[in-house]
Amino acid sequence: MNNKSLMTNRRNFLRGSGVALALPWFETFAARNFDGGETPKRFVSIYHPDGVGLPLKSDPAWKDWSWFPRGGEKDFELTKVLNVLEPLRSDITIYSGLSHPAARRVHGHSNADQYLTGASIGGEGAYQNSISLDQVYAGLAGDRTRHSSLVLSTNGGVGGPRGAQTQSFNLEGRPIPAMNKPKQIFDLLFVTSGKNARERLARSKSALDLLIDNSRSLGRQLSKHDQETLKQYLDSVRDTELKLAKAQQWIDTPIPQVDTRNLHLDAEPKEARLYFQTMYELIYLAFLSDSTRVATFQLGRENGEGPHDLLSLAVGLGGAHGLTHAIKSPDGWKNLGTYNRYQAEEFGRFVQRLKDTPEPTGKGNMLDNTFAMHGSASSSFHLSRNYPIISAGGQNLGFRNGRYLKFGKGNEDNQAGAGIDTDAGWSSEMELEELPLAKFFITVLQRLGVESDSFGGQTGTLPRV
Repeated sequence: MNNKSLMTNRRNFLRGSGVALALPWFETFAARNFDGGETPKRFVSIYHPDGVGLPLKSDPAWKDWSWFPRGGEKDFELTKVLNVLEPLRSDITIYSGLSHPAARRVHGHSNADQYLTGASIGGEGAYQNSISLDQVYAGLAGDRTRHSSLVLSTNGGVGGPRGAQTQSFNLEGRPIPAMNKPKQIFDLLFVTSGKNARERLARSKSALDLLIDNSRSLGRQLSKHDQETLKQYLDSVRDTELKLAKAQQWIDTPIPQVDTRNLHLDAEPKEARLYFQTMYELIYLAFLSDSTRVATFQLGRENGEGPHDLLSLAVGLGGAHGLTHAIKSPDGWKNLGTYNRYQAEEFGRFVQRLKDTPEPTGKGNMLDNTFAMHGSASSSFHLSRNYPIISAGGQNLGFRNGRYLKFGKGNEDNQAGAGIDTDAGWSSEMELEELPLAKFFITVLQRLGVESDSFGGQTGTLPRV
């Protein structure tokens, strides 16, 4: 291979037999790097529909299965819902008392569209959204990577107004279609190019098989540290590629048209779990290769249905959306809490993956330079208040973790809206004060390097973050 074709900046690729593979950053080429070895600042938002479990304090389930922690800023105690994140305690922050003012009177089935925008889309009638948080940052960071952002969801596409299947909206407020096919995403990140490349790739045992000789040639020019980085990277890509076939079988499985109480899948629950983990792994690889620095992943559509409604089968439960409507059934709070726990567990696995990976530029680990957010626009039973939000990482961006931050007034123990199990409850008057989530988003944008003091109709940052 011609030495001149090797990587001289972070947007070039390893090429061979019509296939191109995005590469991580190598210290060997730092002197020739187009950005002088700049450490990437990354943002990822994970959205889950249907809110979380908030039983009343008088309910026996409150002790174990209420989503929010108990205690103070540093001495908080995680319930069974979130204690899977205990090993990451010093790397996470949990927030309560935040919501978008324009959405507080919108039913939870119609509020996902505004989670990252804060727009006043209303619950019915004329519809106009605005730019999402991720796309504001993509406007700054997108020209430094091959893909300005990675937009994913379990259901794919855009959905419809107030029924979004994507979390990303452009400058005009139009939805950006989300990808949900692991193979489609894999091909996007590990690009095929050249005449008949796809046909050759289809006949190949592995996309990486076409690149091995080239990687050996590249390896001889790398430092010992970079050789190990390359090996780990290729191993990760190959491992993800091997998971795609099974994951694809699951996502392509038709949803049986039966009563959800008797729902049975041909696919095993482990395949649903595998799909979930594969999507997270693809985000990880996109960040590791610096193919993008911005990603969103929506775990389904509000009001259920579609592939995401089957993710709860990974923990032996029925349809995910139905869990929110069965909280008064025997073990109802426990079942919803178990599913919320599963969501937190997979997020934690992803966060740990970033933490375990040294930053290619040598400045801490990947989590230190990544702000990862996991949340929903509903708390208890479709109530568009008190959004349950977890963030992780971002130490090198100025975020201090290991905290439980409570905002607003009149919501001690996060009992506002707790115990709601009917549609009448979400619209009732509530005597509490919450702070605008958009102020938190302004804080995030500024620490990512965006020079702005306004977003989503709000100005100024959120204190204490």
